[in-house]
Amino acid sequence: MKPTGIILFVILTLFVAVISIGLELYQYSLTATGEGDTIRVVWIRPGQSFSETVTQLRKAGLVRHPNKFRWLARLRGDDRRVRAGEYVLAGSMSPGAILETLVKGDVLLHKVLIPEGATVLEIGDILEREGLVSREDFLQAAFDPGRIRALGLEGDTLEGYLFPETYHFPKGVTAEEVINKMVAQFYLVFTSTWTQRAHAVDLTIPQVVTLASIVEKETARSEERPLVAAVFLNRLKRGIRLESDPTVIYGIKGFDGNLTRKDLQTVTPYNTYKIKGLPPGPIASPGRASIEAVLYPSDESYLFFVSKNDGSHHFSLTLHEHNQMVRRYQLHCP
Repeated sequence: MKPTGIILFVILTLFVAVISIGLELYQYSLTATGEGDTIRVVWIRPGQSFSETVTQLRKAGLVRHPNKFRWLARLRGDDRRVRAGEYVLAGSMSPGAILETLVKGDVLLHKVLIPEGATVLEIGDILEREGLVSREDFLQAAFDPGRIRALGLEGDTLEGYLFPETYHFPKGVTAEEVINKMVAQFYLVFTSTWTQRAHAVDLTIPQVVTLASIVEKETARSEERPLVAAVFLNRLKRGIRLESDPTVIYGIKGFDGNLTRKDLQTVTPYNTYKIKGLPPGPIASPGRASIEAVLYPSDESYLFFVSKNDGSHHFSLTLHEHNQMVRRYQLHCP
């Protein structure tokens, strides 16, 4: 055979081989090779090599032909584009679909409910219980003066500004990322309309949030929140102490659940039986309804309210009436 013929033969042979391999990889990319009923949660660490990832997928029963998987990834350029994170993958997924998921970063998101009225400490407990962020890391970030200022807030803590909402976070999220998202949600909810309303009723945003947090802790009934807000606003206007039990509780370290007379007499920055005006900051994260109640309170002149022990409250105009209701509902006197 002439040299030219040999060269053409070699080129043709290589061409056929490349086409064959390409077709085989293409077919491989579309055909599930894992264990069909397998559902696995796979955690790919930051900095993990692609070789480690392939081994991990093989051991999980998701990839049956690891060498083909490597070649497919290299051909697509995906071996350098896999993102770290936690993924839900099924044996019924084709290799191509698995790679697409890993490259896109379609990570598993964990649903976390931050309830209305939760404190910074309680939010830290929730996040740690969900296995997302350690309580220590979260509290360190939440009390970091530099971070607080960077978020455009005042005070010594982010209390009140970690908006209560249902969030979805990936595994590996940092405390800073969680905090940024919660504060961003606060700003999203506290619209310019609310800011203008706060100025119209002569309140600063911190004052609104602080008072809303007290309203949040005083009643769980949405229809009562504007009434409770009216009571506190009326007392502030008249220079009467707020005398709110939740503020006292917030100021007690290691509160055991039993509010005593001694607690009410103990002076702390948050004991509104002893201080005039608002406490130095929020005592919890208020929800939308409580913030709105402070901005748009009921048009009432009430100065007092007392629990009726069924979740509702009796509202009074005078101290005499209030004392009567205290005797009826709290002391059980006729």
